[in-house]
Amino acid sequence: MRSLTSLNSHESLRILVVEDDVMLATTLGEMLVGMGHNVCATAATQTDAIDAALQHQPDLMIVDYSLRQGTGTSAVDEILRGGPMPHFFISGNGWRIRAIRPDAVILQKPFRSADLTKAIDTALKVAAV
Repeated sequence: MRSLTSLNSHESLRILVVEDDVMLATTLGEMLVGMGHNVCATAATQTDAIDAALQHQPDLMIVDYSLRQGTGTSAVDEILRGGPMPHFFISGNGWRIRAIRPDAVILQKPFRSADLTKAIDTALKVAAV
């Protein structure tokens, strides 16, 4: 992963998408590629998310709360034990994440491209602090 202070949403980022809905993961991946980013991996379970983050060392993680097995917040907790990594959550029920992570960056489903760009910018800024 590159230096957190050097990252910005206008450069090509290596992004890990953690989403158990295949259609949404595909659509999100296409949006990210269209924005000039590279999806280095996708994961649908907590274990796969942890393994992918360790293997690929992405610049940013986009993480759904509900996964096929486990939760996105638990996956992020485990991943962050290895050091900081910019991330934000996507959810149709952002209140669940907000209840356990009051300061989390959350992108509410459904979302538009502009919302995605804003969430990427915010997550990178929060991580650089």
